[in-house]
Amino acid sequence: MALNETKNSVLVFDMDDVLVDVLGSYRASIIATVEHYTGVTISNDVIQRYKNAGGWNDDWQLSQRIILDTAGRDIPFDDVVAVFQQLFLGSSGDGLILRERWLPATGLLERLAGSHHLAVFTGRPRDEMEITLTRFVPDVPWAMTITSGDVANLKPAPDGLLAIMEAHAGCAITYFGDNVDDARSARAAGVRFIGIASRTSAGLREIFEKEGAAAVIENINEIEEVL
Repeated sequence: MALNETKNSVLVFDMDDVLVDVLGSYRASIIATVEHYTGVTISNDVIQRYKNAGGWNDDWQLSQRIILDTAGRDIPFDDVVAVFQQLFLGSSGDGLILRERWLPATGLLERLAGSHHLAVFTGRPRDEMEITLTRFVPDVPWAMTITSGDVANLKPAPDGLLAIMEAHAGCAITYFGDNVDDARSARAAGVRFIGIASRTSAGLREIFEKEGAAAVIENINEIEEVL
C-alpha cells in the first residue's frame, strides 16, 4: 500500500501473546505433541522457561527439543511437525487454532492506524497468521506483514525488522514483543522495544529490562501509555 506521508512511525507487533492469547492453541499444541511422544504432560511453566532462555521462537523446534529433554527421544523433525500441525490446524479447520483469543480491545488497532503505520513481524507461517488476522481484524490496514517464510533467519535475528525499516525509511520503528528473542531482534535492528509481560510471567519483566526494553507493559491495551 502507498505510504501516508502524514505518518512518521511504524508500530510493529509480534502476534503470539501480544495480539493473540495462544495458551489454548500454540502452547496447547506443544504440550499435546510432547505428550504424544513421551506420555508426559508438561506445564506451561516448562515452556516458558525455554522461551525465557531464548532461541526457541520456533514451536516445532521447541517441541522436538522438549521431547528429547523429557524422554531422550530424538524424533525426526518432520514427524514432530506433522503431529503438531494436526493438533493445531485439525483435519477440517477444527484444530486448536480456534481456541485463540484476540487481545486488543475493540477499535484499538483501528484508532492507532489513524496516526501510525501498523505492521506484523511474527514467527508464524503466513497461512496461520492470515487465518487469525482474517478471523479477528479483517479490516485493519496493515502496512506490512513479515512471517517466518519471509526471512532468511528467524528471531532473534533482525531480518524482519530490517525489512520493515527499509520499506519505511525515515519512520520511527517500535516493536512490541513478549519474549527475549523479540527483545534481542529489536536490539540487533536498533529499534525501540516495548516488552509485554503479564503478572503471571515470572521473571520476564526483569529479562526485558536487562535486554534494554524502553518500557514494559502488562498487555497490549496499555500501548497508548508508552507511545
